[in-house]
Amino acid sequence: MKTAMNFFMREITSEDWEAVHSYASISDVCRFQAWGPNSERETKLYIEQVLMDTNAENRTRYVWGLADVEEGHLIGTSEINVLDQENEIGRISYVIHPGYWGRGIATQAAEQMISYGFQQLALHRVEAVCDPRNAAAIRVLEKNGMEKEGRMRGHLKLNQGWRDSYLYSILATDALYR
Repeated sequence: MKTAMNFFMREITSEDWEAVHSYASISDVCRFQAWGPNSERETKLYIEQVLMDTNAENRTRYVWGLADVEEGHLIGTSEINVLDQENEIGRISYVIHPGYWGRGIATQAAEQMISYGFQQLALHRVEAVCDPRNAAAIRVLEKNGMEKEGRMRGHLKLNQGWRDSYLYSILATDALYR
């Protein structure tokens, strides 16, 4: 039995930069990422890029704000990027404010992105990558029926050096999404 979502998804607006910055500037949120912690300028540039991508003629990036159902304020973002249109491959990602960690929001957001990729974008394959040390991200991906395909060595350059990534995927034909 699915639990009710405690967030709703909406398009990002230019006014969201402060809410995004409230978590994108926290080092613990960014510790497994190739970005951050963000300065105010970096967060504003991120929002500008999201808005440009939203209005692109051949859109390949879909970013949604995750807003708290009760309070309405932004608590995170989720996105799917079409990596390869010919082969129908997309990649999901998400970031949640630490005040909302442990509530199943990332799991539900990932589920929504996967469903959107298959149902709206007609993708054949949806991927995700995560840091092998990020146990919470691994649980989110596995709860959504994604299979670990392997370890990509030296995949992302972080401040501390190169980082490996796990590659996860799910296909439109997999039982969970038929």
